[in-house]
Amino acid sequence: MSRALLAFALVLALSACGGSDDDAAGGGTLTVYSGREEEIVEPLLQRFEEETGIDVEVRYGDSAELAATIAEEGGNSPADVFFAQDPGSLGAVEQEGLLAELPRAVLDRVEPRFRDPDGRWIGTSGRVRVVAYNTDTLSEDELPDSILGFTDPRWRGKIGFPPTNASFQAFVTAMRLTLGDDETRAWLEGIEANEPKLYDKNLPTVEAVGSGEVEVGFVNHYYLFLAKAENPDLPVANHYLGGGDPGALVSVAGVGILEDGEPARRFVEFLLSDEGQRFYAEEAEEAEYPLVAGIAPKERLPPLDSLHGPELELDALGPELERTLELLNEVGFTR
Repeated sequence: MSRALLAFALVLALSACGGSDDDAAGGGTLTVYSGREEEIVEPLLQRFEEETGIDVEVRYGDSAELAATIAEEGGNSPADVFFAQDPGSLGAVEQEGLLAELPRAVLDRVEPRFRDPDGRWIGTSGRVRVVAYNTDTLSEDELPDSILGFTDPRWRGKIGFPPTNASFQAFVTAMRLTLGDDETRAWLEGIEANEPKLYDKNLPTVEAVGSGEVEVGFVNHYYLFLAKAENPDLPVANHYLGGGDPGALVSVAGVGILEDGEPARRFVEFLLSDEGQRFYAEEAEEAEYPLVAGIAPKERLPPLDSLHGPELELDALGPELERTLELLNEVGFTR
């Protein structure tokens, strides 16, 4: 198990959370380790339980921390499925040899760029890195076209982001892969010199932008929709960065099977079914992108194929996660 991953795992409950052999409505049990936040995916998991009779037990946590926990537990992990916020965390578990190969019929549901080329994990929904900004204090034309522009002293004390969040770490990894470690370190140090405010998660970051605590936040696009569901008058909008910019990463949440079996396979099939994909377009408040062809996203979202992040394969993020965590620690964002 990678030492750096263990170093970044928080103290998590070590009691086994695997299900019993008692069937729920004759469907069995399924243990999910979820790096997806409870408020986002709980309705989807409840729908799965209702339709299959499978009793789902969920352990929620940060994706990178859960990846470290799974690696530490190894073959003794009680988890059947890892439902992660980003491909980097899934790739880290894959590197440990702990993910089963997914059925071809499931893999073929999404484009190759949104799944592991070895078939060990698959994207379930798409997201884009954006800069959320306060519309009371800024107009969009005042914002840099590149994430690199936020090292300008003009932004001192006005930036917020969650450095321990898996999606932020994936974005930093993408920057490393496209610009190199030296330029990425220089950017991180420039941001640190601008005295950013650090948050635990994306949603509090967007809320801080709306309250005026900061003027901009580095987040995923869909948290704006989640925040506005709670406060429609929140003065926040998303700024989509220029094509190819490291701050415009187009990534996915995804899933992999740890303990192969019918409940785990049915869960993955459900997430990639038309019904599971329509959840993001028709029911979910946070408006992630469906990945299955023919399922349109929510209104007011730019088409996914019109958004172009840095040129890289998502499966490259996993092997590089460890070095990204080390770099963030060295710069001082995760100490």
